[in-house]
Amino acid sequence: MRPRRTALAGALLGTLILAGCGQTGTTATPSAAPSASSAPASPADFPVTVEAGNGKVTLAKKPERIVSLSATHTETLFAIGAGPQVVAVDDQSNYPSEAPKTDLSGFKPNVEAIVAKKPDLVIVSNDIDQIVAELGKVNVPVLLEPAATKLDEAYEEIAEIGAATGNKAKADEVVSGMKTAMDKLAAEAPKDKKLTYYHELDQTPYAATSQTFIGQVYSLFGLTNIADKAPDQAGGYPKLSAEFVAQADPDMIFLGDVKCCGQSKDTLAKRPGWKGLSAIKNDQVIQLDDDLASRWGPRVVQLAESIGAAVAKAGAKS
Repeated sequence: MRPRRTALAGALLGTLILAGCGQTGTTATPSAAPSASSAPASPADFPVTVEAGNGKVTLAKKPERIVSLSATHTETLFAIGAGPQVVAVDDQSNYPSEAPKTDLSGFKPNVEAIVAKKPDLVIVSNDIDQIVAELGKVNVPVLLEPAATKLDEAYEEIAEIGAATGNKAKADEVVSGMKTAMDKLAAEAPKDKKLTYYHELDQTPYAATSQTFIGQVYSLFGLTNIADKAPDQAGGYPKLSAEFVAQADPDMIFLGDVKCCGQSKDTLAKRPGWKGLSAIKNDQVIQLDDDLASRWGPRVVQLAESIGAAVAKAGAKS
């Protein structure tokens, strides 16, 4: 049995970094090419029981009306071939473009509005307002898949969603493709440069330590996180002072608040004491895609590719 995750990390992360303002690129999700093993599930594959964040969830038959209240899980559903089964997604689900976006909210879930979609499966990343129990009262199956705290958990969630939706073979292909791509990126990283970095969630500024999901992605590239020395770790998402960042003087700064908050090298340079930061002077401020930087689904490979390219560039200069 895999370790049980709580929704605490996901709730905190969701509070700090709501999904980005709009859809970004349409690069295909890394996965193996479709094959015979990706054939749709047959009725014989059900019932199926999945061990999710809310315990064992049993699906009597393949769900045909799925509602996703998580932008991450919406991406996963479409990546594993479950798109045709999805009838509604929340207001933050902006990828892929064909996802049936609605005004449903994952942060303020409305039971009546969800039930009106006549779902036979609802997928959430937070149990806000006890939505799992509330939907259970009206016999709607719910799969709670909280924010992953490490890559292995992200892989597990994709596999679980695949099993629950009757798309296990395709989900396994997606996970295999992700693992291969991530391993390749990590192996190619110039880890001997001992570069330091700061990842910004918002301009408050909130950061993310190495103990978080995104922090572990950075760790693949041999980077040292300045937030790890913050006096108050705040569950992995410390609020840093401008003075702390200035004193740490990171070699690289990654911004996860570009679309939402308009942050850039120029805006950073206007902050008190930041104009002389090495990352700013050496043009090592990397503007990430807000969505990729705040989700833990199949497109984490694209996030890792952006980080890897920036590290390679910085390593070549050092």
